[in-house]
Amino acid sequence: MEILQLSLPALLEKIEQELESNIALELVEPETEPIHDSETEGDADFERLAEFEATSGIELPDRPPSSSYKSSGERDGKMDAMSSIRAKDKSLTEVLVNQWSFAEVELEVLKCGKVLLSFLDADGFLTMSDEEMIKQFALIEEEVPTLELLEETIIQLQKWLDPPGLAARSVQESLLIQIDDLMLKDNSHWKTVRLLIADYYEEVLENRLPRIESKTKISMDDINAAIEKMHLLVLSPGRLLNTETVLPVIPDAFIDFDEVKDCFIAGVRDGNLPPLRLSAQYDEMAKDKGVDEVAKKFLQRNINSARWIIEAIGQRRTTLLRVVELVAHRQRDFLEQGDAFLRPLPMTEVADMLGIHVATVSRAVSDKWVQTPRGLFPLRRFFSGGTQSEKDGQMSWEAVKARLQEIVNAEEKKNPFSDEMLAAKLREQGIEIARRTVVKYRQQMGIPAARLRREY
Repeated sequence: MEILQLSLPALLEKIEQELESNIALELVEPETEPIHDSETEGDADFERLAEFEATSGIELPDRPPSSSYKSSGERDGKMDAMSSIRAKDKSLTEVLVNQWSFAEVELEVLKCGKVLLSFLDADGFLTMSDEEMIKQFALIEEEVPTLELLEETIIQLQKWLDPPGLAARSVQESLLIQIDDLMLKDNSHWKTVRLLIADYYEEVLENRLPRIESKTKISMDDINAAIEKMHLLVLSPGRLLNTETVLPVIPDAFIDFDEVKDCFIAGVRDGNLPPLRLSAQYDEMAKDKGVDEVAKKFLQRNINSARWIIEAIGQRRTTLLRVVELVAHRQRDFLEQGDAFLRPLPMTEVADMLGIHVATVSRAVSDKWVQTPRGLFPLRRFFSGGTQSEKDGQMSWEAVKARLQEIVNAEEKKNPFSDEMLAAKLREQGIEIARRTVVKYRQQMGIPAARLRREY
């Protein structure tokens, strides 16, 4: 069960740990290719190169230009190893401390700012109150800054750090810092944007644009143009400096369409898994009567552990394959037509069909990804309850959400559908659903309420 729930990257890491700690577990070495007598072939190649040089007038170098080759023509192992080492990522604080070190400010401001940079959150904001920052200073430094020094340092941080908007106390303040920076280059086009953010921030968030129009006498066209320009601003400037490497998702399984058989077929992607075997040498030693009992017990523990992981990896592959094959069979409509045709597939039903425990199914789909003709999806996506549609039969809740998204996308934005109207539209498609369920799904999908979706 432990091995079953591991994703492919986690399983590779587990195998690497086992290989390091278990002397009875070893890799199956690939068979070496037979060595051919290449001397004759080499002579022929040199003759052809000499002929090419004579006819073309081009003189070819005797050695490859790369410095990663030794004079003998072999790879330099040290250079290869160094080139494979991944550079250590710098944290947001480290990047900004480096920037701040070049700021032309007083020494006490410089020291205070270096500490304040460690208080920034991942978005690049100072969310602590002045009193909280003073308390944190007392835990780190002997000298605690005054409130005046604290405020002056924050102003200087906002001035010197890049991108603009860092060290702000709120999103609103960060946006204003960014706008002020842009206005240095283009003052006229950002005046309305600054007015809206500075004085009508809540109205913008609540999409109460007619109220802004009434109070400011700015035309709705100009308000909409200003809001469009807001898209050039950044809500989280700190994220722009995030140097953490996001590892790619590696699919554990795949589903492809077989045109000959006219069906979808499934498979497990385990090509990256190293082939393992039990060490014959240590297996023989464990059976040798002349080996000390303490050593025998040690060997037997390692042998049992090696057998366990080899068998567990095999069982993981078999179970995962059976589950994905069932998905390929039951979710053909989705694979052919998209999200709106995902069918209900409860794990309890899958467990009964495969003759295994529901906990086994849960672990088999945990943290796994499957590559399909429609894209890369979490395997768990295919397992959910659903409802009955008079038009399309059984539909999963994910399919209902997809239909809801289609309705919202097609609505008239100047008069968007209320939640009750969205429920009525789904009922027109034969999907019986309550308004409160629509609200829940809408919120899960990040779809704003009708008032916030309205365009003026």
